[in-house]
Amino acid sequence: MNPTINNSVIKHVSSAKLKTIRRRLAHLYGVSQADALLERFYLMIGRYGVGVDSSRKNQELTQRDTMLITYADMVSEDGCRPLNTLRDFCTARLKGAFSTIHILPFYPWTSDDGFSVVDYREVDSRYGSWEDVSKLSEEFELMFDLVLNHCSSKSPWFKDWVSGVEPGSNYIMEADEEMDLSSVVRPRATPLLTPYQTRGGERFVWTTFSADQVDLDWTSPDLLFEFLDIILYYISIGCRILRLDAVAFLWKKIGTNCLHLPETHQVIKLIRNFLEVVAPEVVILTETNVPHEENISYFGKGDEAHAVYQFSLPPLLLHGLLSGTASHLTDWAKNLAAPPKGCHFLNFTASHDGIGVRPLEGILPQSEMLSLADEIRKKGGFVSMRKLEDGTESPYELNSTYLSALADPENVELGQARFLCSQAVALSMKGIPAVYFHSLCGTPNFLDGVKETGQNRTINRRKWELSELEDTLRDETSCSGEIFAWYTRTLRSRSACPAFHPDAPQTVHELGPSIFALERKSIDQSLTVFCLFNFTAEVCSVSSMDVLKSIFPEGKARDLIGGGEVVWGNEPLALRPYQALWLSTN
Repeated sequence: MNPTINNSVIKHVSSAKLKTIRRRLAHLYGVSQADALLERFYLMIGRYGVGVDSSRKNQELTQRDTMLITYADMVSEDGCRPLNTLRDFCTARLKGAFSTIHILPFYPWTSDDGFSVVDYREVDSRYGSWEDVSKLSEEFELMFDLVLNHCSSKSPWFKDWVSGVEPGSNYIMEADEEMDLSSVVRPRATPLLTPYQTRGGERFVWTTFSADQVDLDWTSPDLLFEFLDIILYYISIGCRILRLDAVAFLWKKIGTNCLHLPETHQVIKLIRNFLEVVAPEVVILTETNVPHEENISYFGKGDEAHAVYQFSLPPLLLHGLLSGTASHLTDWAKNLAAPPKGCHFLNFTASHDGIGVRPLEGILPQSEMLSLADEIRKKGGFVSMRKLEDGTESPYELNSTYLSALADPENVELGQARFLCSQAVALSMKGIPAVYFHSLCGTPNFLDGVKETGQNRTINRRKWELSELEDTLRDETSCSGEIFAWYTRTLRSRSACPAFHPDAPQTVHELGPSIFALERKSIDQSLTVFCLFNFTAEVCSVSSMDVLKSIFPEGKARDLIGGGEVVWGNEPLALRPYQALWLSTN
């Protein structure tokens, strides 16, 4: 095989790599189809110009890799396409603070604010065009969503299924309503199966998330190649990180829980192998909002996802700061196994979704998880439920902005300090930091939006008019202005510090229940940053100074967050309520 594209030779694929790919294809689709599918796989290379030998950058990540999570139309202005407004805002205000922008689904959609995709190869005209996306990629690295568990019931694929037209007729996951599906793990309390009228009569479709989000049937190899083609197209536009949305539910097999099935892992590994051939600089991120051990299974043996969300961090951090104790966070972080070589955690506190509760399973007692849910309700937020195997319901996610979840109605400044403490923790931990737009801008709960849509998740999905946002951020005495200024300053400081390299060692220290303490050391061991966080509303002194004395024998250090020098001499170091310190040896 020696295909050519644009007079450029397709890069060589080793026989070992082809053998691995064939083995995965055989596992998924049978030995009899493996050779034909392998040839089809090989012939895809070079499509859209992807896979042709070129001087592409490598995949290596550094402390400068930080991510902003945002919708395409998070900021808008009259007469301007939102993608261009987003580019102008980010270029003017966020250069040096963020390297990467995760644009949440910007394709034509019908529900779930983008995650019910109509056409994967188009940009929703309300946001702009592929040219606008490409222009944004000239300023920042980009992360695209690959919504591969389901598509919209208004998509051409589903219409083909209704009409019995190939290939869409093979793309949709059907099920018999008489089957016992009680063991299927559910992320929602809505029906698992939805009836639809087709040319052949009424048939039932698997709908994991909603009636409008019809699940795709990955037992069809044609669907696999459809998505491989989509991936190639995204890369040609400028995609550097590929987020596999809701991937844990991908493969269904009657009689199982249909979660984390071996075939699902094989699909991810196959996509990884494909990228290793065509675009080794592209990073795979899996989105699996599940208990920790299940979540990290998506690293495989370093041969699956390059990055996974640190899903336990947001609710655990929230619990610690609201209860005034860092003990659970310290115990968890101290025992956190390092990812395989070349793999990373994506550390975050908030996203377009709610704050997942399931990742606390096995970390916090059920009673404390329920108490946390009650606390969010008291603060004006909501709790979304999921259906259990026995028919009962259990909390699935907390719906609130992270700022409002940590707010103190009786002391606004104290609530703000608590919020900033939470963000500093997430920026400190080993891995890649990701910041949601509404955390960056200090947005409170959007209750008017919930009333308008009837959807709990709208609470943290407010869309800003640009002039209003700019006016808010210019006032650095306002809550939003102070938070934005703190964030951009702190992120730029972090990006310049090699101790925060994603591969730089991390050590968690036990300094009592009130303080979370984390030591980061540059890979070459030349620089140490000691991170301290007061989890209480009281002034708190470091109980044991031995570690600090060993790192800072003169009793002073430079603070990378606040700037200036922190001096404690021979006295215990005291932290203000919810104070965060990054004490640097340099």
